Amino acid sequence: MNAPPVPDPARCALFLDFDGVLVDIAPRPDAVQVAPGILALLRRLAACLHGRLAVVSGRPLAEIDHFLQRAAPHAVGLHGAERRGPDGVLSRALPAPGLEKARHILQQAASDHPALLLEDKGLALALHWRTAPELGASALQAATRAQAAAGNDMALQPGKMVIELKPARINKGSALTDLMARAPFAGTTPIMLGDDLTDETAFRAAAGLGGAGVLVGPLRETAAEYCLPDVAAVHDWLSALTNS
Repeated sequence: MNAPPVPDPARCALFLDFDGVLVDIAPRPDAVQVAPGILALLRRLAACLHGRLAVVSGRPLAEIDHFLQRAAPHAVGLHGAERRGPDGVLSRALPAPGLEKARHILQQAASDHPALLLEDKGLALALHWRTAPELGASALQAATRAQAAAGNDMALQPGKMVIELKPARINKGSALTDLMARAPFAGTTPIMLGDDLTDETAFRAAAGLGGAGVLVGPLRETAAEYCLPDVAAVHDWLSALTNS
């Protein structure tokens, strides 16, 4: 796989994951560091793309806005369950009926294994084992029980040393497709940068609309057409786009 060419900013729309793309992954979600200059870079990107810039993350929107200070005009949180445009208006899916049952099971798993980190995102729940790789199997078993208790309204989403229980039928691909049907994105070519399995639906959606996905990090089986080796390379590529 090759690095993506720098596109014509007049003809493209850009979708960026947060963790592993704009910032390096940290042992805990609250420990990530936003490199100096990233907020200014995002604002320059938004200007040269005429607003066709969205951060698409599994994090809650409140966290995205905390770290990025709304430097991107559009933001998608919780894989599409939360959305915000440049007007600041927040749209949010309703909680799944089985969410509380799932929360109780995962809280018990985190209590039984203190090295597991339960990230409660409100509409979604993520169980991390980054600091305790030996607990991966236990985390997966607990998440499977939680999904069974929650029912078909919630689905499991695997990631890098994390398993997440999120609203079913909501994913980054459907969020990207919906944004591409609206102004200012409509009629342009989507490019999605992501690093994790959660980004695969968005890679496929971008390709289906004539665009492409860009995998960030180690190579693996993916629907992305291009790759960049790390977060630093993403920053360089984004800077080149603002200068094109």
